[in-house]
Amino acid sequence: MKLYFQIVCFNLKETFSISYGSYSHRNALVVSLSKNGLTGYGECTAIDYYGIDLNVFKVKLEAIQSLIEKQLISHPTEFYVFLESLNLHSFLRSALDCAYWDLYGKLENKSFLELNSISYIKLPESSITISVDSLENQLQKIKKSDWNYFKVKCSHFDEKSIHEYLNTNKNIALDANCSFSVENCKFLEEQSFSEQITYIEQPLEINSFKNLNANKFPNWMADEDCQDETSISKLKNHYRTLNLKLVKIGGLTPALQFIKAARSNDFKIMIGCMTESTIGISAGAVLSPLVDYVDLDGANLISNDIAQGNFIDIGKVIISEKPGLGISLK
Repeated sequence: MKLYFQIVCFNLKETFSISYGSYSHRNALVVSLSKNGLTGYGECTAIDYYGIDLNVFKVKLEAIQSLIEKQLISHPTEFYVFLESLNLHSFLRSALDCAYWDLYGKLENKSFLELNSISYIKLPESSITISVDSLENQLQKIKKSDWNYFKVKCSHFDEKSIHEYLNTNKNIALDANCSFSVENCKFLEEQSFSEQITYIEQPLEINSFKNLNANKFPNWMADEDCQDETSISKLKNHYRTLNLKLVKIGGLTPALQFIKAARSNDFKIMIGCMTESTIGISAGAVLSPLVDYVDLDGANLISNDIAQGNFIDIGKVIISEKPGLGISLK
């Protein structure tokens, strides 16, 4: 097995603004694993508020490259045990795990769904992100869009804006990115209009979730508060929904276990993403039959995608029937 990796700069179609800052591009580390003329692909992005430095990841890969290349082809769960022994950051572990699932499926000539006996009749639709902007501009984007589901980024709490979003008669979710106060959340918990919001994601600063009540009107969703399977039990009674992102959890292998644990604790689940190319989105998309909400618009936000595979077409999740994760480079 051969390992290759490179840092790629993805340009955004428009400036992307959240409460943490504004961005015109995203850098990503693309990894590939090859065997017998077939190649699997994985990806992780540089996120400054997560402290991700892709150059550090490159140095780490250079140090462990020979160890990875010596691994015999086995089931991805066995390869993941090996990855865990390397003490890798979850973002890097995810890129390698997804690349391996893609390669393994191609070698077995089976899709990820076939390998995991996953079937579906209808998939949830993906939301598209409306970044922080003036209320007028946000409303204009929502009204002009052909998508049905929207996730509106907030930099602060504004009741008037929330009512304006809901008056569009679209499916509206809010992503506060930790910008709401405890008082804001207590207010929303007593307002019946909060029930009309699809979900409200990470309203408070990390580890402030005990101020939230899952039994009130809002569908509180954990993002930064939910890093891995071990955080699930403590979030019960405070959140109703968990945002599963492959880079946070460490890849597809732990994601399958995470979903089982979340369901056993009566949580709803969203499969989310960073601003990723079709490589990262293809990996997330294969989990869409197992979740309640989908937020996989990352590749739709960039102008220089480098791959083909599973994709989102005006909200519709289109899963390839090709082996592995169905990823190929353009």
